[in-house]
Amino acid sequence: MNKVIRVGIIGFGAAGQIYHAPILTCVDGLELTMIRASRPDQVALAHARYPQATVVNNNDAIINNGDIELVVVATPNESHHKLAKAAMLACKHVVVEKPFTITTQEADDLITVSKQHHKILTVNQNRRFEGDYATIKKIINSGMLGELAEFESHYDRFRNFLRPNAWREEDTPGAGIFYDLGAHLIDQALDLFGLPITLTADLRLQRKDAKAIDNFELVMNYKNLKVTIKGGMLVREPLPRFIILGEQGSFVKYGTDVQEEALKAGGIPNKSSQWGSEPQSAWGTINTNYKGMHLVSKVETERGNYVNFYQNVYDTIVGKATLIVKPEESRNTIRIITLAIQSNIEKRTIQYS
Repeated sequence: MNKVIRVGIIGFGAAGQIYHAPILTCVDGLELTMIRASRPDQVALAHARYPQATVVNNNDAIINNGDIELVVVATPNESHHKLAKAAMLACKHVVVEKPFTITTQEADDLITVSKQHHKILTVNQNRRFEGDYATIKKIINSGMLGELAEFESHYDRFRNFLRPNAWREEDTPGAGIFYDLGAHLIDQALDLFGLPITLTADLRLQRKDAKAIDNFELVMNYKNLKVTIKGGMLVREPLPRFIILGEQGSFVKYGTDVQEEALKAGGIPNKSSQWGSEPQSAWGTINTNYKGMHLVSKVETERGNYVNFYQNVYDTIVGKATLIVKPEESRNTIRIITLAIQSNIEKRTIQYS
């Protein structure tokens, strides 16, 4: 029998409901014991979906509970540092919803505390566990495109209005889609290619009455490679999710990983034998010269599985593995965001440092 690790989730908005609770409860050994929910609708939903868990209305009830070993911080971005630090000081392991923190100083502080108290600290960069990302890693590592020249990735939406009372759309630290969606794309780029030499950013407010960034384009330059990440809220006609150009060919992929929509619809990973499988109509296309032969073909998308993130967290806590998403990597993502904001303000290319 696996060791039982009791988990408390602080925050039961979209992140807690969709990207944490239904995922971690699929891992044998993780037991969702407490949920901090504030709004009446969140409280009712928590009781209905997880009747075994105690629902509380304050953070300290979870942080100071001696039975809780792992705390999940799924609250607005500005509170990540304070809550994660308090949990580690109370001898808890911590998973923080992305983005890790607002500043690199906050990230560095949390990393220091985790080391001092010998507690696991990681960030829910769940997009590393998506099928399309696994597919492009496989293609890049195969060498089928030759030496890469350009890599471009998008997270686009279409919503030409502002959601009322949505903290992500307010003029507050850590709000806007660059911290939200951009953090995923930066994390993937750094996982693939490491730290850039320079970067240039264009961050905009495009919608009427917008208060937070709702369009971004970040170009990261490597020795012989240009990496572009883009996102916007006024993209009605879908653009490619990935575009990869190399000296021997290219790969283009439309559509996003199927797991998010499945979770929003109430799906549970361990209750579906086809979880993470993408329909053939959404497979990407490769056009390349490989081993002297011209190849144009659809590429079957690998199956994604968000559960692998929490399985790795559990295995790391019990000493069977090391973290896949290391806090230092998420700290570098925040550093890129900080430099990108500087680049946009100063309208110039910034050297990574």
